[in-house]
Amino acid sequence: MPFFLLSQAPSTMLIFDPESAPIDSVAGEAAVDPSNLNLGWIRHRFAAPPQWQPETTDEQRFFSAQHDFKRASVLIALVQRDHGLNVLFTRRTEHLSQHAGQISFPGGRQELSDSDAIETALRETEEEIGLDRALVDVLGTLPDYLTITGYRVTLVVGAIQDLPWLHSDPEEVAEIFEVPLSFLMDGQVHQRRRVVVPGDDNQQILRTFYAMPYQHHFIWGATAGMLRNLFHFLRARTA
Repeated sequence: MPFFLLSQAPSTMLIFDPESAPIDSVAGEAAVDPSNLNLGWIRHRFAAPPQWQPETTDEQRFFSAQHDFKRASVLIALVQRDHGLNVLFTRRTEHLSQHAGQISFPGGRQELSDSDAIETALRETEEEIGLDRALVDVLGTLPDYLTITGYRVTLVVGAIQDLPWLHSDPEEVAEIFEVPLSFLMDGQVHQRRRVVVPGDDNQQILRTFYAMPYQHHFIWGATAGMLRNLFHFLRARTA
């Protein structure tokens, strides 16, 4: 069983096994209407978004409003398949300094040469998994997600009609895989898990995180939190 890094505070790291963390509860909301999980409907949703609020995460409580976050972007790629839409994921290599071995979206840190957050997501995706940015139809963005490692991450949602054979960067990506969007957009599979970690002055800190296990893949932490916000966005009612 692999172990992963989770920061209990911006300056310290703790090793623990998230898959062994007990399940506190299941979010339990009804699934997004399957008839809405198509590119036409999702494109319209971004063009005329409803009023909605992103979820407040456990990670946010470790930072003040004045914290100097590092900027980053990820691509939530919706891949058209015969059965419907899939979401594209990567599994990070085990030797990386942050989030080693974890499942994530392709993306990374913003560079000065990037024109905007969307450019960051497309550039990083092309570098990591060889996906030509010209094949990505950007649908829109979701509110930034703050990670416990001090990143402000812009969530870029894009559609891919014809996904080519991808060639990942072996230094960063150990695996590329897809999960049906319909599975991920169901509150019945959104687990809330908890772990107690040591804090300052020998105090115990309760950390909570979302997990969405799928087959042999354990989607958790920031990636699962980002999916929760896509879930809220797609299921929000229009006025």
